[in-house]
Order: sequence, then structure tokens, then C-alpha cells
Amino acid sequence: MLKKERFRFLIDYFTSHFPEPETELNYRNPYELLIAVILSAQCTDKRVNQVTPALFERFPDPQALANSNAEEVFTYIRSVSYPNNKAKHLVGTGRMLVEEFDSEIPATVENLQRLPGVGRKTANVIASVIFNQPTMAVDTHVFRVSHRIGLAPLTATTPLAVEKQLMAHIPKALVPKAHHWLILHGRYVCVARSPKCQECALTSICKYFAKNGIPHK
Repeated sequence: MLKKERFRFLIDYFTSHFPEPETELNYRNPYELLIAVILSAQCTDKRVNQVTPALFERFPDPQALANSNAEEVFTYIRSVSYPNNKAKHLVGTGRMLVEEFDSEIPATVENLQRLPGVGRKTANVIASVIFNQPTMAVDTHVFRVSHRIGLAPLTATTPLAVEKQLMAHIPKALVPKAHHWLILHGRYVCVARSPKCQECALTSICKYFAKNGIPHK
């Protein structure tokens, strides 16, 4: 099967069955999504959603974060992964948003990456979800699914290399949706251990399935 045929099948399937995928992080505005995505690094969305209601109530905007300190922010996010570093990042992000961006969330990946705690993946998520830009955030789920299905070759050993493979074969208008398709597929079906191939609708194009021959139940 040619790679373009594999991508076409995947896009056709998800367009038909999951036409409007969305992030599972709870947020009401761009600021809240930015904070939630920073917190989600190496942490589950479920855990982030547990801590953000109180966090957003106390720090409803960048100015509130900028006026605080890492010690106080830590008390609200202590249950997420790496809370000390993330508390420092949130305060630093609040201050930069106030001082350099008039408390607005920047719309470009380049400016987003200037914010403390915002790497390429986080910047791509914000640009995609908030600004509907054709940016592909490659997290562990997207990285794993892309290799297993065969959307990216095994020689694509970095998130950026996988991102380039996906961007080369997915129509720009569908990139924001495809980001969610791949994340959710990896989170619930193509899981890291014991992938649920018996529940997967993509086995006919999947290199992992072809190699392992896992039977349907």
C-alpha cells in the first residue's frame, strides 16, 4: 500500500466517523487553554481538568498570574507532574503576556514559543485549536500512532521529523482535526501497551497489525 493511500483511508474514515474532534482539556478562552496545555506536559488531561477550576478562579487572567509567585501557584497545581517547574513557567508566562503581548495570547508559533514552558508541541496546539492554523502537535500519542500505522517511517525519530511527514500528506484544512484524531486514537485505541487492535477500524492500513497479525475478537 502506498503511503498516500494509507493517509487517504485514515482521513476518509475519521472525516466520516469523527468529523468534529475536540481537545479533552476544559477551557473557556485562549488564556485558559494555554495554561491547561502547559500543565498537560507529561500529565493526563483528566488530572489537569481536576486542578484548573480552582486555578482559573484564583488566576482568571494573565495579570493575576503576573501578580502572583511560583509558591502560591504551586499550591493549586501540586498534583500535576513537575509542579515546581510548571508553577514557575505559569508565573513567567503571565508576566510575559502582560508585558509584551498586552495580555493577549500570541497567534504565531514563533511568539508562543517565547513563553516560559511553551515548546513547539504546546505552541502548535494553541495555534491549531485557537487560531485554526495548520499546525501539527506531535505528542507521545501522535508519535506512536504515526509509526505504528505507517504514516511516518521508523527513521523519523524525532517529533519534528514526524510532524514534517504528517504535514506533507494531510491537507492543510484538515490538519487541526487530524491532530485530535491521532491523539484520541492513541489515547483510547492504539494505546502504548496492548493496543486494542480488535477495536480498531484502521487495521487494513496498519503496518503494526500486518506485522503482528493480531486477530479480531
